[in-house]
Amino acid sequence: MRRILALVVGVCVVLAVVVVVAANVVVVGRTDHLVTPAAAAVRPAQAAIVPGSLVRSDGTLGAVVRQRVESAVALYRGGQVEKLLMSGDNARPEYNEPDAMRDAALAAGVAPEDVFTDYAGFDTWHTVRRAREVFAVTTAVVVTQAPAAARAVDLARAAGLDAQGLVAGEGGRVGREVLARVRGVGQATVRPDVVGGPTIPITGDGRASWAAPPAPGPR
Repeated sequence: MRRILALVVGVCVVLAVVVVVAANVVVVGRTDHLVTPAAAAVRPAQAAIVPGSLVRSDGTLGAVVRQRVESAVALYRGGQVEKLLMSGDNARPEYNEPDAMRDAALAAGVAPEDVFTDYAGFDTWHTVRRAREVFAVTTAVVVTQAPAAARAVDLARAAGLDAQGLVAGEGGRVGREVLARVRGVGQATVRPDVVGGPTIPITGDGRASWAAPPAPGPR
């Protein structure tokens, strides 16, 4: 029985490794030509999609999301994107990623009408699917760190976006992302429903998407 149990466990481990490796090969293979660390190489698009990440208790941006916002603002200033879509977590009233990201973009000089906020970007799939369905985005640049860029672009294209990826830095947990790509392949295949809402076209005024006015003063 011990030998049989050991054999079963061994087979399960091998299968798990095969699944993880296969998922990573698929995701990277499908997106390698669409991800770049060079802003100058990005093709013009309607919007830069900025997935949320840690915001501190005082409302200032953590290092990861700060890099994303700065890179998205650079695309906007360079004329490669027309709008910025700040998508993050606001499941709790006391924690608000999109507004903090929006305020940082406004402080950097982005026109208010060009900054959209999505308060239901609970994960990457929610962010890109809602970009397509709620904000009617068709062409986009997903701005995120190197480990997550391939999966983010793969999911965006599965959601119906003509998407590219801009690497905003090397931060992030590579090991965690290796496993996340397994889930990403599942989401890209099944394409689960996400939280809906009224349509706020990206071609309109971003202030229509704001839940509250900006905080006073630069962050």
